[in-house]
Amino acid sequence: MRAGGSSAPDAQRHEHRQRIYAVVNAIPRGRVASYGQVADIAGLPGRARQVGYALHATPDDLDLPWQRVVNAKGEISRRAEPLGERLQRSLLEAEGVEFDRHGRIDLDRFRWNPGLSSRRPKQSAKTSAKKGSSRNTPDSASRRGAPR
Repeated sequence: MRAGGSSAPDAQRHEHRQRIYAVVNAIPRGRVASYGQVADIAGLPGRARQVGYALHATPDDLDLPWQRVVNAKGEISRRAEPLGERLQRSLLEAEGVEFDRHGRIDLDRFRWNPGLSSRRPKQSAKTSAKKGSSRNTPDSASRRGAPR
């Protein structure tokens, strides 16, 4: 490490995290992206795990919609603390994201496509029946940083 500054790898890690956070912050409500998709968009192809590490290290004061990042199967990734998985699912459901009976999200319906971000997910018969119901909006305090 250089005196009075950070080492080059630390600076690069910080820059990569900032790119990852910018991509995650751009994922709209009601949409999800996979770890690999976030890495690709951030210019870090093949570094899906780095996205997971960055989300795990998210500062508490950063209001980041971490819940919108799921694995490539459309599942919530397992954590050491299972409450984080339940919180993530609850936040996504409050945004209108639906899970099948196996706990998977239909990525064909809910995957974020940056070129088409203004499109809403296709509605299923189940969603159409709920159309009149109000949706809860998660408070920003519950959105701060990924569970640790």
